[in-house]
Amino acid sequence: MKWRITIVIIGFGILYLVLVLNLYNVQFNKAAYYSAKAESQHLASGIVEAVRGNIYFTDKNNNSIPAVLNKDYPTIYAVPKEIQQDAEERGMTVSEYAQALSPIVGKSAEDLEKQLNKKNDLYELLIQKATPQQVNDAKNLGFNGIYVDNRLLRFYNFNNLAAQLLGFVAPDEKSDELVGRYGLELQFNSLLAGKSGRIKGDSVTSPENGKNLNLTIDRNIQAQAEEILDALVKEKDAEAGSVIVQEPSTGKILAMAGFPNFDPNNYSKSELKNFLNTNVQSVYEPGSVFKVITMAVGIDSGKITPDTTYVDTGSVTLNGRTIKNWDNKAHGKQTMTGVIEQSINTGAVFAEQKTGHDIFYNYLLKFGLNELTDIDLPGEVKGNLENLKRGRDIHFATASFGQGVSVTPIELISAISALANDGVLMKPLILADDKPQVARRVIKPETAKAVTQMMASAVKKNVLADIPNYAVAGKTGTAFVPDFNHGGYTDEVINTYAGFAPASSPKFVILVKLDKAAGAPLAGQTVVPAFRELAQFILNYYNIAPDEL
Repeated sequence: MKWRITIVIIGFGILYLVLVLNLYNVQFNKAAYYSAKAESQHLASGIVEAVRGNIYFTDKNNNSIPAVLNKDYPTIYAVPKEIQQDAEERGMTVSEYAQALSPIVGKSAEDLEKQLNKKNDLYELLIQKATPQQVNDAKNLGFNGIYVDNRLLRFYNFNNLAAQLLGFVAPDEKSDELVGRYGLELQFNSLLAGKSGRIKGDSVTSPENGKNLNLTIDRNIQAQAEEILDALVKEKDAEAGSVIVQEPSTGKILAMAGFPNFDPNNYSKSELKNFLNTNVQSVYEPGSVFKVITMAVGIDSGKITPDTTYVDTGSVTLNGRTIKNWDNKAHGKQTMTGVIEQSINTGAVFAEQKTGHDIFYNYLLKFGLNELTDIDLPGEVKGNLENLKRGRDIHFATASFGQGVSVTPIELISAISALANDGVLMKPLILADDKPQVARRVIKPETAKAVTQMMASAVKKNVLADIPNYAVAGKTGTAFVPDFNHGGYTDEVINTYAGFAPASSPKFVILVKLDKAAGAPLAGQTVVPAFRELAQFILNYYNIAPDEL
């Protein structure tokens, strides 16, 4: 009997010893492994990630409209160390795992094999925003080390709307942390992202969530601008286009659109060039829309008036080069108002010559055409007036009608807004909480009023931008595109129209730009009708009273 009790005691002793050894193995030998595995699971679950701040549009009643939110998406991730062990137990290779996963997650087998072969790696993101089919297929593989979890990820509520302005988020190159790419997501990444929590052993430090952004962008005006632009580009078979709408008295940007654009929810399907916001990140020669700046300079400096006359012979030759009018006609005796009404190149040259090169150049600097506007968007570039530093007459002559100098659309609309704002240049604003900031006074109020009247007269004469019962001020521009390979200019054009309404008390300024439309049409055939349609919408939307009954 005693020997049986002894055997039982010895048996339980052995089991207890095995248990102790196993606990020792888990607590000491494999402590780092399980700690790291727990950390990887915490990372996958997003428990230490700060919730990224939302981005909101507004409307005319200052209501906030969610543009960018966070939404739960299924995420597929791998634990390479477990996969390597699982492969060994099954008598398979990691390469075979990679080949099986490749069609599911949309990555090459070679890239997956590199991910899954990392030694002692306990977390590799395979796919964000997995579809139900991808989740089902991953689970059906039955591989150990492949996991599916939900994670808060970025959701762009209106898909393509204002995509280049908003930007998107993507995993950091050195980690799986989501960071802002392009647009406001990049510009305000730190503010939006907040501060991630930390994991140290079994201790978890809570994250600090990001802040929200409220934009000056009016969702309804933005949507209408993009709809009009999209139709214009397709109808005219153009390469690209853009629209900006600004409130001149405050500098607030009410809409900023570019085409082609992209869907931030599926940014990987778009070309890299579509991510750039050309309204702030690209320069171009504006053409005849620049003539109103030339007239403003001449009038404000006291060198000309709207009624100053000259005789147009159809051309002018300077430094061995001849400048002609766009219609190749001589218009005879003309006032400066007539120059704007008929967009006469030689008249702009005359105005600049009467003003003087130094005065003209220094006013362009005051208008901000050679500096950053400091709008809160990334990658802003500035215009180029370098040609004028050469001091040659021909360069100043072509600059007077917007060729040989370049600007960004945001610089140009800011300059036009100064005309609409009694001569005061404002910093363009994109955040609704920012207070209006005066950059400087550029021209006198009476000069701004005189140029506005000239622009309004041009609209009446040319009809296309005219809106019944409203005084509209505007100017076209059709500029040839430079040939950067051979010098000179190509046969392709960029059309621009800049205008504002009501002219007596401007509530908005619109800039419409169309790049390389088929057949190189004039601006009157392309961007002017688009301007008129958008202007009518905004007048009705804001219920702005007529100023010309």
